[in-house]
Formats: sequence, C-alpha cells, structure tokens
Amino acid sequence: MLLSGRLGAEAEERELPSGDRIATLRVVVPREQSTGRRRAVTDGPKRATVDTIDVVCWTAATRRTALRLRSGELVEVEGALRRRFFGGPAGRQSRYEVEAAALRKLSGGGVAGT
Repeated sequence: MLLSGRLGAEAEERELPSGDRIATLRVVVPREQSTGRRRAVTDGPKRATVDTIDVVCWTAATRRTALRLRSGELVEVEGALRRRFFGGPAGRQSRYEVEAAALRKLSGGGVAGT
C-alpha cells in the first residue's frame, strides 16, 4: 500500500524484548469526502476529517529515515497493512498498522491520502 500525509509527531525508537529495534510514527492522512449524506452541523467552523495511521519501521534504513523526520513534515510510506495481536487488561486485543518497506520525505504543501 502507498499512503502520504503529515507526520503527527516525531518518530520514537525502542528496543523489543527480542533485542530488535523499531521506530514507530503516526501519519495523519486526510480522508476523502464521502458521497453519502451527513448530518448537518450548524455551529462552528467546518473541520477536515483525517485518519491517523500507525507506522512501524523494522529495517535500519526505514528507522534512520523515520528518526530524521520532524513533526508536520509531508511524508510518503510504502508498505503492508498488518494486524498485530497483544494481551491487554481487557483480554486479547488487536490493532492495525503499516509495516514500512520504504519511507521518504515529500516536498510541497498539498497532500492526498491513498
């Protein structure tokens, strides 16, 4: 999959119990306007709808790139959608994240989600 958006915050690097190192980041992607009917909002300014996508970087190259990026920068991520399972207080839970195969900083102001 390929997505582009703004970096929500600077990437964080951590070491897993296995000894592997990962970098995690969040990409804020504008959502396309649906053609379906929406409830009218009469007060307050119209706000853009966005999705925040969790991205994990396993390779040394993608980790290095992620750690150089700054909050608010426009980025492109190429990777695969993964579902991760883990145990939590409420029992077994899962979440989706993009496992980055390639990550790069984009220039320019406009952005479209893919």
